[in-house]
Amino acid sequence: MGYTKNLKDITMKHELINLPYSYDALEPLMSKETLEFHHDKHHQTYVTKLNELIVGTKYETMTLEEIINSADGAIFNNAAQVYNHDIFFLGLTNKGTKLSQELSDLITASFDSVEQFKAEFITKATTHFGSGWVWLVIDEKGTLSIEATSNAQTPLANGNYPLMVVDVWEHAYYIDYRNVRPKYLENWWQLINWDYVNERFM
Repeated sequence: MGYTKNLKDITMKHELINLPYSYDALEPLMSKETLEFHHDKHHQTYVTKLNELIVGTKYETMTLEEIINSADGAIFNNAAQVYNHDIFFLGLTNKGTKLSQELSDLITASFDSVEQFKAEFITKATTHFGSGWVWLVIDEKGTLSIEATSNAQTPLANGNYPLMVVDVWEHAYYIDYRNVRPKYLENWWQLINWDYVNERFM
C-alpha cells in the first residue's frame, strides 16, 4: 500500500514503493531515464509532500485509501497521485504475462472482445485532453468500464475499484516519445503486468 505503521505514535509514514524490476528492465519500450525521472523524482515528490501535509492532522493515522476517500485539496491530490502511481508502476513488467480466463471472459462480455477492449482503451487514452489517467475499473456490481480521470483524480474516490491504469501525464512518456502519445500507449500495452491485473481482479 505504500505506507508503514509506527506503533508508538500510531501514525502513517507513506513510503515510495520499490520497483519490482530494474530500471533498465523495460527498455527499449520504457527507458531507464524515464523510470528514474518518473519514479524517483515525480512519484517521490508526491510521497514527500503528502507526509509533510498530514503532520498534525487527522489524516496522519489514515491509509492512502482512507485519505483519498475523505480529504480534498492538496492532501487529496498528493495522496491520490501516490496511489495512482503505485498502481501504474506495479502494473508494468518485462515478463510475458496473460489475462486470467475469468477476467478475459468478463472483458469479452463487456467489450465484445479483448481486441475491442484494447482499441477502446487506447482510443480513450489517446484522446484524453491534458494530464490524467485512463483506467480499467470494476464497480460493486462487478461491471467493468474504462474510465478517464484528469489530473490527480482517481476512480477510488467514486467507489470504483481500479484494475489497471496508464499514466497520460506528459512526463510519463516525453523523454522516450516526445509528444507522440499513441506510440507510447501501444508500447505500454506490451508492458502490462497481467498477473498484477488478475490479482487485483480477484
